[in-house]
Amino acid sequence: MEKNLSNHGKSVWLRILQSKELYMFCLPGIIITLIFHYWPIYGVQIAFRNYSFRRGIWGSEWVGLDHFIRFFNSPYAWQLIVNTLVLSFYSLAAGFPIPIILALMLNSFRYKKYGKMIQMITYAPNFISTVVMCGMLVLFLSPQIGVINKLIGLVGGEAVNLMGLESAWRHIYVWSGVWQGAGWGCVIYLAALSGVSPELHEAAIVDGATKLQRIMYIDFPSILPVAVMLLILSFGGILSVGFEKAYAMQNDLNLGVSEIISTYVYKVGIISNDMSYSAAIGLFNSAVNAVLLITVNSISRKLSDNALW
Repeated sequence: MEKNLSNHGKSVWLRILQSKELYMFCLPGIIITLIFHYWPIYGVQIAFRNYSFRRGIWGSEWVGLDHFIRFFNSPYAWQLIVNTLVLSFYSLAAGFPIPIILALMLNSFRYKKYGKMIQMITYAPNFISTVVMCGMLVLFLSPQIGVINKLIGLVGGEAVNLMGLESAWRHIYVWSGVWQGAGWGCVIYLAALSGVSPELHEAAIVDGATKLQRIMYIDFPSILPVAVMLLILSFGGILSVGFEKAYAMQNDLNLGVSEIISTYVYKVGIISNDMSYSAAIGLFNSAVNAVLLITVNSISRKLSDNALW
C-alpha cells in the first residue's frame, strides 16, 4: 500500500512538471490569494484582545469574548442586525428575479437588433460608480432642486425630503440597486441561454408549443443551475450589504433604518478607533455569512443536486 501511495505521489509530481507552464500561470493568483485572503486571518485574534497599536497583536491583552458580549448588550446590536437583514432580504427579493425575467424576455425577443439595444441600455448603469449614483439620487430627490419634487410641485403638491424619510429610504436603496445591477445579471443569464440547443426549440415548435411554453420548459430549466449558484452566493453575503452605498446615502434623518453592520463597523473602528470592538462585530458578521452559505448550499444539494461543492 505504501508503495502504491509513493507511486501515486510521484505520478502527481510528474504531471505537474509536465505541465509546469500552466501552473506558472496560476502562481500569481495563488500568491495574491494567500497574501490578501489568507494571511489577514492572522489578525482575527484582534477581536479577542484589547488591541494596542504600541503593543502589537501578541502584546495586547487577551479578553476572550468580552467584545462580542459588549456588542450584544449594546442598545444598537439588534437594530443593526434587523436593519441589515431587512435590507439584504429586500434587495435579494427585488433584485434576484428581475435579471432572470429580463434575460428570458430578451432571449425570446423577435427583433434581435432592438434586443441588443435594450440590453445595452439596461447594462449601461452598471458603469456608474456607487458614489456618482448616490450623488445623482441626492440631487434628483432634493426638496429644493430635485426633479421629483419639481414634478410634485407642478401638480400642486408640497416638496418632500425623500432621502430623509425612513419609510422611503429602503425603497430608494433597493430599487436604485436593481436599476443599476439588472443589466449585469442579465448578461450572465444570457450567456447561459446561448448554450441552449436550437433543435430543442425547433422540436417544441413542431409539437405546437407556444413561446411561453418554450420559455418555461426549455429556457428556464437551462438557466436554473446558474440561478441556484448565484442564489447560494447571495445568501453567503446576506449580512454584507454594500457599505459604500449605505454610507453615502445616510443622513441624520434616516439613520434609524440606514445604519447597518458595515457602516457601524466603519464608524466604530476607523472613526472612533476601537479596533478590537469593530473586529469582533466584523467577525460575527463573517461567521453568520459562512453558516448561511453552508446551510443554503446543503439544502440546494439535497433538493436539486445543484451546489457549489
